[in-house]
Amino acid sequence: MSSNPPGLCCLTGVKHEGPVTGEIIDYHGIEAYVSGDKTSKKVIFFVTDIFGHVLSNAQLLADDFAAQGYYVIVPDLFGGDAIPWTPFEKLGDVGLPEWLGKHSVEVVEPIVEKVLGHIKEDFKPTSIGAVGYCLGAKYVVRLLGEKKIDVGAIAHPSFVTDEEVEKITSPLIISAAQTDPIFPLENRVKTEEILTKNGVVYEITVYSGVVHGFACRVDPTIAIAKYAKERAFFSQVAFFAQHLK
Repeated sequence: MSSNPPGLCCLTGVKHEGPVTGEIIDYHGIEAYVSGDKTSKKVIFFVTDIFGHVLSNAQLLADDFAAQGYYVIVPDLFGGDAIPWTPFEKLGDVGLPEWLGKHSVEVVEPIVEKVLGHIKEDFKPTSIGAVGYCLGAKYVVRLLGEKKIDVGAIAHPSFVTDEEVEKITSPLIISAAQTDPIFPLENRVKTEEILTKNGVVYEITVYSGVVHGFACRVDPTIAIAKYAKERAFFSQVAFFAQHLK
């Protein structure tokens, strides 16, 4: 497997605070956070981690992408049942295995497909990029493999299989943590081997001093962690600028 199933490290991190510039809308019957200029012909489909579209971390990141000239759509993939932000000492109450069972590929992927279909119909973008964090990375990889998006960006992926990576032909950027039991060294190497063998345009950066979740839930008071999050974001922006036409 190119990345392992989610674990407790997927539940840790810091909630980010700050004013947001987007808004929550009803997008064809699915609640979504949207940000940016609707007239933009470059759209980013933002696929969240298990905390969903209502967590400020995701919304602030969406705003950051929007500030680069993209229209960003962050849909509710979990039917209002995203994992609530929970203090670390209460993680045992979350019931992650049961939650994952309720939100399997068979349940989430139809929502992903519906939203993507409406994006193409509504905006007729010249190109579509998708960014996915943790669990969301799986769906970005699957969309790339099915040639339904043009460029993908993922950070600390989970639940991604070798078979899904094998199907990728379009550009992909991966942001990884040095310490990550979900996407450890051996999995990173295997992923690179597959992408190289298949001639995929890809970029992978491993950031030291950070752990799984750093690209969206890092503690910004820790300098090396803040640097890694910001560097990962701007690398994604540069990758999109290069490959989204």
